Amino acid sequence: MSFHLPLPVVATALRPFYRLSLNARLPYSVQRTLLDVGAPLQQVSAGAVVRPTFLAGRRAERITVGATERRTAVLYLHGGAYTIGSLATHRSLAAHIARESGSVVYTLDYRLAPEHPFPAGLEDAVAAYMELNTEHGYETEQLAIAGDSAGGGLTVATARRLIDRHGVTPAALALISPWVDPGRRDTTRDRDLVVNTAWSFDAAEKYLGNGDARDPGYAPLQGNLAGLPPTLIHVGVDEVLYPQILEFVDKLNESKVDVTLTEYARLWHVAHLQASLVREAADAVAELGAFLGSQMGVQPHPRHVG
Repeated sequence: MSFHLPLPVVATALRPFYRLSLNARLPYSVQRTLLDVGAPLQQVSAGAVVRPTFLAGRRAERITVGATERRTAVLYLHGGAYTIGSLATHRSLAAHIARESGSVVYTLDYRLAPEHPFPAGLEDAVAAYMELNTEHGYETEQLAIAGDSAGGGLTVATARRLIDRHGVTPAALALISPWVDPGRRDTTRDRDLVVNTAWSFDAAEKYLGNGDARDPGYAPLQGNLAGLPPTLIHVGVDEVLYPQILEFVDKLNESKVDVTLTEYARLWHVAHLQASLVREAADAVAELGAFLGSQMGVQPHPRHVG
């Protein structure tokens, strides 16, 4: 049985943690360590099997819940402003998605800035998807991509490059608060419970390096969105990224993409990470997982109660 804490209690506890760890004055190595130290508080689903592996030469994890052999898979790209985040920080969320989607979830340790600026992470994600498609036996209709925040933007950029350069269209995209234009500075607020713009703007510059901020591989909002697969987007209404994401949804609709937007009045930026702690976050992951499973033809399963 799962035990969930009251949402306000978890939100109150998270605020100082994120203010400490997502601090532009701290070296990225320290930020990464702080997040990894806190990661075990977010527990994996009961019955999860986590197997270390490699995809396109990068460390990865193959996560299942229940049956360890599945005919469908999700490539999950973690958030962290392209500078932090790891297999450890997103293991719990990936396991919850594996359970709710009835699929294998592969998380990828793609290269991070500032050591590896754009397009290193994008190249890793594209190569990982192609390896799953060509060497692991997943047809494109069995292979979706999901990601949060920077990983959500990377998910869109990866899908665009797969379509344009490889003629491959993923089965679906599931995006949690996707950062689709890191170069933008016209935010209406400078912080939410998780993100502060002093930190995110600095990370965006480190990720861009010598690149062009209008490159759709860096900022998918700036590029062509036509032809993207069915897409689900989750966002909290109080997030720094909320206006950018609404603009992105409008452009997806104009581009005739099948897009579904779910807005949350109480959840914070990528609260899905706390699915093991907060019932409302678990419900959000359940919707996201059900969407992914349905797009790949997985029969829905009863929700776990408790």
